[in-house]
Amino acid sequence: MPTPINIPFQPKTYNTMTTLVLFFQLLFIIPLALGLNHPNCDLANTQDQGSTLRIFHIDSPCSPFKSSSPLSWEARVLKTLAQDQARLQYLTSLVAGRSVVPIASGRQMLQSTTYIVKAQIGTPAQSLLLAMDTSSDVAWLPCSGCVGCPSTTAFSPVKSTTFKNVSCSAPQCKQVPNPTCGSRACSFNLTYGSSSIAANLSQDTIRLAADPIKAFTFGCVNKVAGGGTVPPPQGLLGLGRGPLSLMSQAQSLYKSTFSYCLPSFKSLAFSGSLRLGPTSQPLRVKYTQLLRNPRRSSLYYVDLVAIRVAKKVVNLPPAAIAFNPTTGAGTIFDSGTVYTRLAKPVYEAVRDEFRKRVKPRTAVVKSLGGFDTCYTGQIKVPTITFMFKGVNMTMTADNLMLHSTAGSTSCLAIASAPENVNSVVNVIASMQQQNYRVLIDVPNGRLGLARERCS
Repeated sequence: MPTPINIPFQPKTYNTMTTLVLFFQLLFIIPLALGLNHPNCDLANTQDQGSTLRIFHIDSPCSPFKSSSPLSWEARVLKTLAQDQARLQYLTSLVAGRSVVPIASGRQMLQSTTYIVKAQIGTPAQSLLLAMDTSSDVAWLPCSGCVGCPSTTAFSPVKSTTFKNVSCSAPQCKQVPNPTCGSRACSFNLTYGSSSIAANLSQDTIRLAADPIKAFTFGCVNKVAGGGTVPPPQGLLGLGRGPLSLMSQAQSLYKSTFSYCLPSFKSLAFSGSLRLGPTSQPLRVKYTQLLRNPRRSSLYYVDLVAIRVAKKVVNLPPAAIAFNPTTGAGTIFDSGTVYTRLAKPVYEAVRDEFRKRVKPRTAVVKSLGGFDTCYTGQIKVPTITFMFKGVNMTMTADNLMLHSTAGSTSCLAIASAPENVNSVVNVIASMQQQNYRVLIDVPNGRLGLARERCS
């Protein structure tokens, strides 16, 4: 196994009273005109190149799906935490016999999508913005005439000459949960709480950047009923490891290889990139082994061996970070969870060491919802390093601290995972991945990391 390579960074002092460009200011508070007037914000006319797609945060000033609700910073943080909690429950629900992720199943897909890319679907092509999800398999789209779907852009099957429904006898019909045969086409009806979603399994040509993929199978959502869940206006593009994911359906084209760089809140272009296929991938990447867990076969597992706060390797219970194919426990990279979640004993050990090393030592610790390590005023933030076999992932304050709109409060953006001894999953989430190039190389069984300033 190669010697671990550190990607070093110096601790950064944050003056929260004077910092002008802060996380939630840029995502939620900066006036709409500032974002939409930026030349890189014209998503409708975005021209992706080759096999590379631009990635936008769903709540960035560039996004047509940004939240318009006048929530306070605290309310937005609590809302995102609640969505993350639902997604964690979803990730830990993936057990043997359910390796195919249910299409639009539950709040984690309906309300917690984070990053979007543009796709062209049908003939002639129709443009839709799809949520990118590395832990989901099946793609789904809101289709025209959908009852209960938001009144926004939807895919119109009748306008596409290459559209067709998947028959009940097709092998793909056996790869979705609870299939039924309606009007001689494969359909399904999923429930979550008091809500239900009806969809047909369909096929059409999808174009990602310059790449056309014919007979691409996806769920065409035609009805949403009940209360409590509303599908987002965009669809979803699954980048997981299951048989109906993009990587499986386009295996001959992309060789089950892709990379992404998630944009930081400081990116003036408000965008990152998704590179599909083995070509044009960065050369200066350090790798760790990619693990396959039969209990959750769609997820991208890695072997987390230790965590370091500043120069101190934290004393962790080995079982809490161990990869366990029997229980499904381990550590995954996930683009759909916003804030990293660690098993409770792991989180508490890291948190306690982090608090010891925050300067000044007299800084008062406060709480905000699921974040129990918040500070007021200027502090010096220690780095946190996730140590994998072969590569270390060092995070500075940019990846670690969440700041209030006024700049007076900052919180460690890592929290404890839901307690479930049979399904412990440590999740390396999107905020901690920002401005890293994450490379998934399934044929060679490896996940690569490289620092990259997304734009």
